[in-house]
Amino acid sequence: MVVSSNNQGEKMENYEGIFIIKPEIKDEDVKNIFKVISESVVKHGGAIKKEEPWGKRSLAYPVKKSKEGHYFKLDFSAPTNAIAKLEEAYRLNSDILRTMITRR
Repeated sequence: MVVSSNNQGEKMENYEGIFIIKPEIKDEDVKNIFKVISESVVKHGGAIKKEEPWGKRSLAYPVKKSKEGHYFKLDFSAPTNAIAKLEEAYRLNSDILRTMITRR
C-alpha cells in the first residue's frame, strides 16, 4: 500500500472506483457523467491515475429496474476523509445506478 500526502499535508490513499451509469443515457452524456465523476475526485483533493470506460454491459441482476448499464472504472488517490463525501455525492446523482470504491 502506497501512502503519500498532498500539499495540505493530508494522507493520500490509492482507491479504485467502479461506477454503473443508467443504460438509457446517450453515449455523449455518459462521457459527461464520467467527466463529472473524475472532476469531483479532483475537487475533493484527489488525483486521477487511470480512467477506463468499459462500455455497456449486462448486469447480474436488475438494479433500479435496469438490466444493463454503462460501466466506468477509475483509479485515483485521495485523502481518506474525502471518500465519504465522494460516495455521498455519487449516491445523490440520479444517473449513477451503483458505486463501489475500494482501497487498493
